[in-house]
Amino acid sequence: MGPVSTGHRAGEPGYRRVCLALFAAGVASFASLYSTQAVLPELAAAYGISTTRSTLSLSLATGGLGVALLVAAVLGDRAGRTRLVKVSLLVSAVLGLACAAAPGWPALLGLRLAQGVALAGLPAVATAYLREELDAGSHARAAGLYIGGTALGGMTGRLLSGWVAEAAGWRWALAAVAVVALVCAGIVVVLLPESRNFVPGGRRLRPAVTDPALLALYAIAACGMGAFVAVYNAIGFRLAAAPYGLDAAALGAIFLVYPAGSASSAVAGRLADRYGRRAVLPAGSLIFAAGIALTLLGPLPWIIAGLAVMTAGFFWVHGVASGWVPVRAHAGGAGGAQAAALYYVAYYAGSSVFGSMAGLGWTAVAALALALVAVTGVLALTLAGTPSARPSRTPSTGTTRAPASTAAGTRR
Repeated sequence: MGPVSTGHRAGEPGYRRVCLALFAAGVASFASLYSTQAVLPELAAAYGISTTRSTLSLSLATGGLGVALLVAAVLGDRAGRTRLVKVSLLVSAVLGLACAAAPGWPALLGLRLAQGVALAGLPAVATAYLREELDAGSHARAAGLYIGGTALGGMTGRLLSGWVAEAAGWRWALAAVAVVALVCAGIVVVLLPESRNFVPGGRRLRPAVTDPALLALYAIAACGMGAFVAVYNAIGFRLAAAPYGLDAAALGAIFLVYPAGSASSAVAGRLADRYGRRAVLPAGSLIFAAGIALTLLGPLPWIIAGLAVMTAGFFWVHGVASGWVPVRAHAGGAGGAQAAALYYVAYYAGSSVFGSMAGLGWTAVAALALALVAVTGVLALTLAGTPSARPSRTPSTGTTRAPASTAAGTRR
């Protein structure tokens, strides 16, 4: 039998609880995942390793998350969304504390890999949960808020770890981020409402890997995230060297530009609810590319401005694309969690593959990032002309389920 409950509507207490809980979940997940990025130079110095090897502390976490996503999606489709989200966040926070006490470089890498695996439960089901539990007219807006939480989490993890590392060393830096993640996990446990519209039993996987629109969205995830992480991994080494010579605290401060990502993802979500995702997505790629181009300028203020614009563009693209995936999948008969998991597999594969290229040198990294963003722009324009998916058929009766609203149907 299909869902019988209506979704939480904007302004209702349930809607606010969902948004606040998933915002906190986004903060916890990105703070944990990227906690080592601001201290890569400290890790390289502490263990006597190269720039490229130091990025393994990030690439293994994102890679572990990517590998675990499909398993997490199957669990989410069978066992439920909320339990998986809560367990995922709590376990990853505890592993974050263990990372701070790691006895050596191999142990730290192993714990970071395990932390990435533990974090997979959130992105595997979060957008599917939003599609199921919220009124159709507010899906994109809520997805934008969730992605805004990940942006704030990215800033919190990097900024906090940079500041604490400067004062007390990288171990205390990782511990501080883990405590923040643990507090956010507690907020999620208390606030996140249990699913009302979840139906156990995964839907067909085939449409999730054959629909051209979904494949384009997966490619956007890989290219966009690859460009974003490559720039941020390389920028720390660029600004730590002459003529800038920034210390760990100052390098952490560059992540104060992240609120631009929180704001842009929320704005993009509102615009997508109003005008449709097809119309809104390409603009994000233009903003993204403009930001990278600004970082090529020499003066530090221009570099920081470029990072802010780039961050706004990335989270614009990611917020719209990630929220589109479960809606498109559901309309085409695929499992929302499965499609979301595939999106994030591509997302973190891009992070792991392209993020490890920080050792190529700044000019090469920037050129690579611009090329990847150009691909996202072309794909976004292609999606603007992709036909809408047909309404799905209900598993129980085989009858056609009409779109929740005409506006929602046009946004597929």
